[in-house]
Amino acid sequence: MRTPDTLTAEAILPLVGGPANVLTVAHCMTRLRLGLRDRNLVDEDALRALPAVLGLVADDDTYQIVLGPGTVARVTPELEALLTTSAGQLAAMGAELKAAQHQRNSTPLKLLLRRVANIFVPLIPALIGCGVIAGLNGLLINLGWLPSLTPALTAIAAGFMALIAVFVGHNTAKEFGGTPVLGGAVAAVIVYAGVAKVTVSGMTLAPGQGGVLGALAAALLGTYVEKWCRRRVPAALDVLVTPTLTVLVTGLVTLYALMYAAGELSSAIGTAANWLLSTAGAFAGLILGGLFLPLVMLGLHQALIPIHTTLIEQQGYTVLLPLLAMAGAGQVGAALAVYVRLRHDTSLRTTIRSALPAGLLGVGEPLIYGVSLPLGRPFITACAGGAAGGAFIGFFSMLGDKVGSTAIGPSGWALFPLLSGNQGLALTAAIYAGGLLTGYAVGFGATFFFGLAGLSVGHGKVDP
Repeated sequence: MRTPDTLTAEAILPLVGGPANVLTVAHCMTRLRLGLRDRNLVDEDALRALPAVLGLVADDDTYQIVLGPGTVARVTPELEALLTTSAGQLAAMGAELKAAQHQRNSTPLKLLLRRVANIFVPLIPALIGCGVIAGLNGLLINLGWLPSLTPALTAIAAGFMALIAVFVGHNTAKEFGGTPVLGGAVAAVIVYAGVAKVTVSGMTLAPGQGGVLGALAAALLGTYVEKWCRRRVPAALDVLVTPTLTVLVTGLVTLYALMYAAGELSSAIGTAANWLLSTAGAFAGLILGGLFLPLVMLGLHQALIPIHTTLIEQQGYTVLLPLLAMAGAGQVGAALAVYVRLRHDTSLRTTIRSALPAGLLGVGEPLIYGVSLPLGRPFITACAGGAAGGAFIGFFSMLGDKVGSTAIGPSGWALFPLLSGNQGLALTAAIYAGGLLTGYAVGFGATFFFGLAGLSVGHGKVDP
């Protein structure tokens, strides 16, 4: 039976140039990412007209179709299936695009951030699911409801976080060309309860010490050791010697060096985040909320993923994500102002109407690339709204009221089920809602009064 997702994939494929023009297919939380042979074959107007398409983004590496969370995860395998039946050329031609990309766009920073994203982004669905369950469980515990069920929910919510280092190790080895299961094996040393019996320089290790950063470092080292062994161990002994030496050497280094070093770094990240928000929260929120949209456009936001994950692992939530989420609120406010002022631009107003629901739920690409960025100045005023919302939440952090998220990924209204803090859920949600309203209001006001001045006639008449 052909599902709506199958129909969407079938509609997208000819509009991006057909099977022969598609070299690679992947997806993130909201976007279908296509490697295309010739972007001139893309019919962008027809793509934008598809009901499931929320927006289009073209970067140096991939052509990205914004479908939104959930939808993109269902449409991607449908598109892959269509390509697989089209002479199986996807895998054969993928290497060609990859080589071209490395020639064109392989600066060390971009490569590093892309690899960091490839390690952590696949973990986000589990973080979200477990985070929502943890929030629901906390609510039940506070209300005193279903006491027989809450221990089970605790186990379900906490199980993944207890072993997240193993998944990070697995993904790290996979990303850097090692054997994934060996990456998971050396990372598992970090969370094994028996490390409490290991003494390093007179200090006893604690299970989980070093967390995801230690797992990342251990798997990187393990991949290096494995590759070293593959080059030197005779083929007849490789299957026995290489895995043994990889796990043994990396495991010892992890126990006697990496766990301690990564533990110190993880603690420093948590301490720095808490200090920053408690002493300069309003200013920190202003900067983080105001700069997040440009960071996303440059791809630099990926550097924050390990920091978010470390804070969640340490404290149960990341205090940075709600601040960064205010950028989306400023974007929504700016779009609403454009909608009000440009009353005669029917096409733009239609785009805003279709993109606003996604924007309210934290999917900002349709509004960014379809509204504010093409207009220019509204993108800047949207950043001003994000800065104001971030300063609002940061101000309350200075008062001792922390607002955090138990997972990374969602923002906007979709972040409410994942909120957590140190002063109770009701106050945490109220502060976050206040930040959103502030972002909406400042983004709207700044755009209404300053963001559309000097707009060219081609974008529509600016009404007084």
